[in-house]
Amino acid sequence: MKIRAAISRSGEAAPVIEEAELGPPRSDEILVRIVAAGICHTDVRAHRGGAVPTPHPVVLGHEGAGVVEAAGSGVMHLKAGDHVVLSGSSCGTCPSCRENYPSYCREVIPRSFGGSRMDGSSALSQGGAPLHGHFFGQSSFATYAIADARGAVRVSKEIPLEIAAPLGCGVLTGAGAVLYTFGLKAGQSLVVFGSGSVGLSAIMAARLAGAQQVIAVDPLPQRRALALELGATAALDAASENLVDAIRAVLPGGADFALNTTIVPQVYEASLRVLGMRGVAAFVSAPREPFTTSLQTLLHGGRSLRGLIGGDAAPQVAIPMLLYFWQQGRFPMDRLITSFEFSAIGAAFEALHHARVIKPVLRMGAP
Repeated sequence: MKIRAAISRSGEAAPVIEEAELGPPRSDEILVRIVAAGICHTDVRAHRGGAVPTPHPVVLGHEGAGVVEAAGSGVMHLKAGDHVVLSGSSCGTCPSCRENYPSYCREVIPRSFGGSRMDGSSALSQGGAPLHGHFFGQSSFATYAIADARGAVRVSKEIPLEIAAPLGCGVLTGAGAVLYTFGLKAGQSLVVFGSGSVGLSAIMAARLAGAQQVIAVDPLPQRRALALELGATAALDAASENLVDAIRAVLPGGADFALNTTIVPQVYEASLRVLGMRGVAAFVSAPREPFTTSLQTLLHGGRSLRGLIGGDAAPQVAIPMLLYFWQQGRFPMDRLITSFEFSAIGAAFEALHHARVIKPVLRMGAP
């Protein structure tokens, strides 16, 4: 079938919308008419190439939401007409998948960044030549996508898909870090470095969980102000001198948890130095340059540093839960979103790159 897809080509400032062909779903796949798709910093890095090893030309997009048009013969939990949020792809059989940690599937790297199905084929083509796709098992910067059914979460038709789309990655990562990775309990404390969509989602989740103190750290005053509105109890300028001392002045015993959503090397060290005894610091992206730290910081006090993907969340459970909290007004993730028409994908990429928006969401069409 003919579709419109935003194709990333080496050297281009942003993906360009072109006509492409899309094949039918296989037994474990679904055909989805994409209604909305969030743009994540991972999409931006994959478009530029280098740090994210995705071959070009490629159709990116991994925060898609839409309507199922057709389901493969082996798909039992979805049918045509269902509204879905798309998350990542996973094998379903490795130890992590069996324990309901699909973001740690042993095949997560090739399934997310390989540019094809696991057998090397692609549902996408252009002019008879294969086109790289299946980015995170979906490639949702398009009017239609072939998606891995395991990563598709059915949602109520009452939920605006434009609001639900970012739950596929960014919002789920931040909220999941607090609720699953940290297991934050009422009365505990959290420091969040970076008030983008991941960081602000973590702050909203910390308020849900009953955190006593939540410190947001960001260089932009408008983002610090929003962090306070969404649940932070203090907001500090990331450019402040003696930032660690300033955080410890608010939390004299140190923080229970710290979440680093940046790629700034110094922040990885700072996230450890603000921890209290047995505190845990987590990060969601690799630093843009190597950083070093003294293992004494970890050893003395039993502190931990760990990476996380997808907030350690099981999307089939976590996405409906967060949507339920949104409907109650307790998780206002809509405040992070700025909408763009699909045709304005270049402007959306630029706005995200220059931090003029928090979570750009592309609108492909009506549900």
